[in-house]
Amino acid sequence: MPRSYESDHTKFIRELKQKNPQIEEGQIRGRALLWDKQIDREAMQRFRESRVPQPAYVYQNYVGGPPPGTSGSAQEKSKG
Repeated sequence: MPRSYESDHTKFIRELKQKNPQIEEGQIRGRALLWDKQIDREAMQRFRESRVPQPAYVYQNYVGGPPPGTSGSAQEKSKG
C-alpha cells in the first residue's frame, strides 16, 4: 500500500537526518541546554509573592505625593 502524501520539507528533513545522524544528538543536547532545567519552586513562589503591583501609568511615579508646584491629584481638582 502506498504511503500517504509527504511534503517536500518532510522528505528533506528525513533524508538530512539519515545522512547526518549526529543532527538528532545535537537537537537533544540543545534541548537539554535551553529547556530541560530544574526549577526551584520555593524560589519561584517567593518571587511571585514579592512582586510589587505595577501602577496604571508606569512613567509617573510620585512616591511622596504630587510634585511641588501642582495643585494636587485629579480627585482634588474635580471637587473644586
